[in-house]
Amino acid sequence: MPPPADHALTEARIAAALWAPRTPEGLGPEPSRDRRFAIYRNNVQHGLSRALAARFPVIERLVGVAFFAAMARVFAASHPPRSPVLLDWGASFAGFLATFPPARSLPYLPDVARLEWLRGLAYHAPDAAPADPAKLGQTDPERLVLRLAPSVQAFAAASPAVSLWRLNQPGAAPEPLRAGPEQALIARNPGLAVLVEPLTAESHSLLCALLQGLPLAEAETDPTPLLALLIRHQLITEIGETP
Repeated sequence: MPPPADHALTEARIAAALWAPRTPEGLGPEPSRDRRFAIYRNNVQHGLSRALAARFPVIERLVGVAFFAAMARVFAASHPPRSPVLLDWGASFAGFLATFPPARSLPYLPDVARLEWLRGLAYHAPDAAPADPAKLGQTDPERLVLRLAPSVQAFAAASPAVSLWRLNQPGAAPEPLRAGPEQALIARNPGLAVLVEPLTAESHSLLCALLQGLPLAEAETDPTPLLALLIRHQLITEIGETP
């Protein structure tokens, strides 16, 4: 067995070689090591590329399979997984896209990636039983405080990322894309469907306030549209009052 320092050095060389254009010398004693390691390297790179595509399918559709695969390999080389469990891998993908030179002509990609990442967070969020909406009518409106399901996320983008995401869903009908910022509520309903519901800027601000635990009375806009959305999808888990 090699000394610990030698073993760690070998592991570091193998990890670096996974993303090198050629297999470095000295990774193994057999002449066939280059070919066998190349197969292993391709399998690792392909597997990580497909894992990333599964988390960001709209990004893959927007840029194409070949471009995405090449981009995923660059991302994996600079942001390798820290665990065999890939659930948390990809959190920095939106930031990577914002600085990736070949994607500079597609400035909306980071926003779409953030939306897709939040959808993943919503899907894996803890469960919480919905509250009885009838209690809304039994609570002083001036003191009303709502707790929302753990899956609820407030999304905002400077680009039309919500429309781009919706237009790239299976079976979506083509429609003109309007420029400008967009907002959405992202959440998982009790039926395990992950929702992306467009919001006005005012409803988005209210959603952010509710997620911070602020009373509904502090809203500077009509809360009815957002409340109707939250009730319809059973996303309110507690209905209470301020002390």
